[in-house]
Amino acid sequence: MHYSVMLKEAIEFLNIKEDGIYVDGTIGLAGHSSEILKRIPNGYLYGFDQDDFAIEKSNERLSKIGTNYKLIKDNFVNLKKRLEENSVSLVDGIILDLGVSSPQIDDKNRGFSFMNDAVLDMRMDRDKTFSALNVLNDYSYEDLRNIFFKYGEERYSNSIAKNIINARKTKQIKSTKELTEIIKSSVPLKYFMKNHPERQIFQAIRIEVNDELNVLKSVLPDAISLLKKNGRLVVITFHSLEDRIVKQTFKEYSEVNEIVKGLPNIPDEYKPLIKLINTKPLIASKEEIKENKRSLSAKMRIVERI
Repeated sequence: MHYSVMLKEAIEFLNIKEDGIYVDGTIGLAGHSSEILKRIPNGYLYGFDQDDFAIEKSNERLSKIGTNYKLIKDNFVNLKKRLEENSVSLVDGIILDLGVSSPQIDDKNRGFSFMNDAVLDMRMDRDKTFSALNVLNDYSYEDLRNIFFKYGEERYSNSIAKNIINARKTKQIKSTKELTEIIKSSVPLKYFMKNHPERQIFQAIRIEVNDELNVLKSVLPDAISLLKKNGRLVVITFHSLEDRIVKQTFKEYSEVNEIVKGLPNIPDEYKPLIKLINTKPLIASKEEIKENKRSLSAKMRIVERI
């Protein structure tokens, strides 16, 4: 079953107006979007996703609620440009749920998960050619080690990267099972059984394949600039690096620019654009975590346009 993480909280903090314009930058299976659409009979919803399956399934679900929506197959990094193409320059609310959707993980043909043996892929957008195969078979030892350490925060990054380089001298690494076996042989067995470093390594490769952190850094200022006064941006992250980027960006845009701090009259262009609705991230309730373990690492941050 597919769960939309922190659905109740997301809807509550968006402060939905029935005639508002809302954007779901990561529509997935339209869990958040269907609840938004129910609440905007006189408004409009724009939904983005890179995944054809997500667009198709979302359309099926949303069409049963209303017709006042448009789905756009694109990475949310192009959110501002694509909205401008639809003559939209300001919106009332935006939600970005940065988790990989359950169907992507559960579909073994997508190669996101180490739970099933499949060809290594991990592309959110299957029209793109660059995949996990490229990362594992083309990257240097230094590059592999760096992404495993930086994106996976994996302590055995060195030995895992080294063993990948050695393994591919014989033949190309093609399957999730092959990669899992290499990871297993690179760390102490006790550590493997307890910590499951394959989770961290697969996550790191996925982030690299889809350039997720750079995309997030790019979209946040655009999302803030699109908000109307009192409009809200809700972001749900699942990784400490993602949360750090969101936290730092929100801090930067919610404070007076350093250049003019202390001046009696601060020019408008140096004033904060947003205010923080929560200074500490919200986390999923115990009940939700019990129902859906994937919500355990979720953190929600909300800002409002001043």
